[in-house]
Amino acid sequence: MTQTAMLPSSLIVIPCLNEAAHIGALVHALRPAAERLGARIVVADGDSTDGTRAIVGEIAGKDPKVILLHNEKRLQSAAINLAVARYGEGAEYLIRIDAHGGYPPDYCDRLVEEARATGADSVVVSMLTSGSGTVQKAAAAAQNSKLGTGGSKHRHLSAGEWVDHGHHALMRISAFNAVGGYDETFSHNEDAELDYRLRQAGYCIWISGKTQMVYYPRSSLKGLYFQYLGYGRGRARNVLKHRMIPKIRQMVPLLVFPVVLLAAFSFIHWLAVVPLLLWASVCLGYGVWTAISQRNPDIALAGISAMVMHFGWSVGFWLQLLGPRSQRGVA
Repeated sequence: MTQTAMLPSSLIVIPCLNEAAHIGALVHALRPAAERLGARIVVADGDSTDGTRAIVGEIAGKDPKVILLHNEKRLQSAAINLAVARYGEGAEYLIRIDAHGGYPPDYCDRLVEEARATGADSVVVSMLTSGSGTVQKAAAAAQNSKLGTGGSKHRHLSAGEWVDHGHHALMRISAFNAVGGYDETFSHNEDAELDYRLRQAGYCIWISGKTQMVYYPRSSLKGLYFQYLGYGRGRARNVLKHRMIPKIRQMVPLLVFPVVLLAAFSFIHWLAVVPLLLWASVCLGYGVWTAISQRNPDIALAGISAMVMHFGWSVGFWLQLLGPRSQRGVA
């Protein structure tokens, strides 16, 4: 019996939209692992207009294990649900790959290895952030810090442990289907929402101590703001849907939007602007301190990136929480 035949079959899914700059190299890099694991690679594309579909189509024409799937709903949650529904039969594991990320050559192998060793229903990974331009490097520094992410476990390297949530990497398809897959009404934070349902159903989540992925953040502050605006909305929807109480690390940034609004009343009394100045001082001071301690002037803007992240997340959360009931995701 061959090594491939002995391993559980897997389904590797890449949801994407306009990723022509990355998708070809990513699919080619995953093909050896797919061969070792007896896996299909499904690229679920949401109507890309930059040539992504042509690139994947050319690869799929030469390799029957690579499949181009049209995701008309365009959301990542819908892309993965569709791929599992179409091609998940007979496969034991779903491996989720983000098109805008970097992965070691043995990434998929290590995920399956840990799933088998631990018996975990889901194996999540640490997500380290890296950038190339000035803004992207600063955003990466902020996202890799406790100031930017509040100490979330999957934002830092792990030695391997049981967790409540992490960056989605591998999931047992039987568990995925048992809880109904991703909630397609979520455009952001769908992974945390699914992890909540997995835990409620008695399934176990393990964060890998053997592999991790690298994420490449937005290259503009505007893009970073709208990304975190979506994250804030997604977290608020989770709170409303499951009647959850936000963690302390999530409650602190919630104060940012009210603090900014309070500062608008500084014309009445100067004390109204003090909380804003304190927050800005901490963030900007952190950026300068990080740049000096790491002897890297490129990340001096990390404090500004953190401020954009905090503000976007806080605005998104409050807009979702206080918006019309029909748009809040309330059951």
